[in-house]
Amino acid sequence: MKEIYFAGGCFWGTEHFFKQVEGVKETETGFANGNTVNPTYKEVYTDKTGFAETVKVVYDENIVGLRFLLEMFFHAIDPTILNRQGHDEGTRYRTGVYFVDESDENIIRDYFAEVQKFYDKPIVTEISKLKNYYPAEEYHQDYLDKNPDGYCHLPLELFEFAKKAKARK
Repeated sequence: MKEIYFAGGCFWGTEHFFKQVEGVKETETGFANGNTVNPTYKEVYTDKTGFAETVKVVYDENIVGLRFLLEMFFHAIDPTILNRQGHDEGTRYRTGVYFVDESDENIIRDYFAEVQKFYDKPIVTEISKLKNYYPAEEYHQDYLDKNPDGYCHLPLELFEFAKKAKARK
């Protein structure tokens, strides 16, 4: 199993999206790459902690590859917008890909370079080694499963798209 961390705006929808992808074995909402220890959602919401709402994705690399997960991620974000996705605005909603395996960095950077040509504006999504990560409170875990009518900046069709997408290594 491998892990990668995606910050894609509000983590409720990003988590639900990745749960649909074949080969993803575990997801968890949390906070990544900030400046304090064990922050609460209330603290992160102030935009004073430096954390991004992030989803930990554990995947079976024999079923799905990192490039495919990156491709899926780019379906769920606008990588040219800084600190905002949908109606959610603030540094906690910035987009990013945070890696733990050093060998993933080149794969991520190469993918970003390849897709930049499809955008008129520069991609501002962060690429960084995971500095720190703290799970969000329990009520944020599997939020859209617990609250099917809950707020989400992602369209419902995107979840169905993720479910039907065929993983490539």
